[in-house]
Amino acid sequence: MPASLAGLRTFGPYALLGLGAATAWRFNRGPAFVILASLLGAFAAYPRTLTYLFVPLNALLVLTLSERGVRFRIAYVWLAVLALEALVVWLAPIHLPPFIGRLMFAGAFAAAVWRAWPDFQPLQVGAAGALAGFYIAMEWMELPGVYSAFMAAAGAILIIALLEESHRLAFRDTLTGLPGRRALEERLRTLGSRYTIAMVDVDHFKKFNDTHGHDIGDQVLRLVGARLAQVGGGGIAYRYGGEEFSVLFPRAGIDEALPHLESIRGSIEGYRMAVRSPDRPKSLEDGARRRGARSADKHLSVTVSIGASAASATLRTPAQVIKAADEALYRAKQSGRNRVST
Repeated sequence: MPASLAGLRTFGPYALLGLGAATAWRFNRGPAFVILASLLGAFAAYPRTLTYLFVPLNALLVLTLSERGVRFRIAYVWLAVLALEALVVWLAPIHLPPFIGRLMFAGAFAAAVWRAWPDFQPLQVGAAGALAGFYIAMEWMELPGVYSAFMAAAGAILIIALLEESHRLAFRDTLTGLPGRRALEERLRTLGSRYTIAMVDVDHFKKFNDTHGHDIGDQVLRLVGARLAQVGGGGIAYRYGGEEFSVLFPRAGIDEALPHLESIRGSIEGYRMAVRSPDRPKSLEDGARRRGARSADKHLSVTVSIGASAASATLRTPAQVIKAADEALYRAKQSGRNRVST
């Protein structure tokens, strides 16, 4: 590193880790804050090896506990723990055998992978990456440049993960996993002159909620979202709001999109969703005895109505195309539901 940039080795990790901890606090992300604050304390305590114990220990604890944020009462507990650990590190000049730190890191890294699996959401992946950076820093602790570089990298990884997580929450629907309405609005700004938009509505959704409860209603929305995500022809499914979805075909005309919409409508109609009965026996033995008498589960079928419209000489803007698709959806419902209308 050039002499003019040598200060980055000293102040760079402080800046990244401090910024990351402040961002995690602002976004109320407990695991990220605890890991970043622990890394910041470890960098400040260099070259004390006792941090090799406390950083992975804190990560292990926060990753195995349920997420409860960081800006409420739990914050005082963590701040007290971090302060106590800092006091121990500064007042107890203990040289930690490397294998103890490695064992703690292995446990913390396994917890991070366990939390990440199988969804691999940004913060969980970022926690694993930050711990890997910390491990490399501690293993090459005798080289200050390497130590500083990988501590800074750990902070940068978690900052990026925090930003990715915020983007995911803003643009992706948490119930169905589909991109949300904001993501659709962003995509509509980039469309050319040839595209098709379909509006999809779950038939009799209020009846599902009133008859079977909101849990079953959520299952219905997840089912429809999962099926719509498999639409072909280059279509992209979005959760528009409530029981309504959108499917965008960015480079397809109405004639090209219709077969794929009809196929996905039939796929939803043909699926039988099993609903667990409240009085279903929990043990396998009781279930086997009662299975011959009556089924403990119900099977529900779900249908959707779809209205589609394409850009044309009279429908020039996405807002106009969506309005026309909404009108086509209304016609589909008026004609008996469970159909595609244009």
